[in-house]
Order: sequence, then C-alpha cells, then structure tokens
Amino acid sequence: MKIPRDLSGEKLASLLERHYGYQLKRSKGSHMILTSKIGSNQHTVTVPRHRSINTGTLDGLLNDVANSLNKSKKEVRDTLFG
Repeated sequence: MKIPRDLSGEKLASLLERHYGYQLKRSKGSHMILTSKIGSNQHTVTVPRHRSINTGTLDGLLNDVANSLNKSKKEVRDTLFG
C-alpha cells in the first residue's frame, strides 16, 4: 500500500495511538508530541498538526516509528493504512 497523500496530523496521531500505543504527551502550537513506552525505553515522535502532512514528512515519521519498533517501514505502513 502506498503512503496516503491526504492524511492529517490528527488522523496519524489516532492511528499511532490505536495500533502502537502512542499517547499525546503535549501539544504546542502546530505540533503534537506523542510518546510510547517500548520495553524499558520511551520513544517520542513529533507530529505536525496540519490538514495534510507532506509525504516526505510522513515517510520520515514512519521510518522513525519503524526503527523504534524494530520493524520494517512496510510493516508499519501496512498496519496503519492497510
């Protein structure tokens, strides 16, 4: 599945919360800070609160989440959008 072109920051945050347990830690201006506890480590990701996230930004966020979970980007993409 391809990366969606019209995904909002709010929608991405809700998908990360539902599938991988990320929680909104704080929100400041146009960005949301999400955290997830993975084993004994905590992972933080910053999601822009835009109507439509640029594909390059979304690709970088997916890479970051995949690396923290020790999964491939394809696995994460398929779980979130598949």
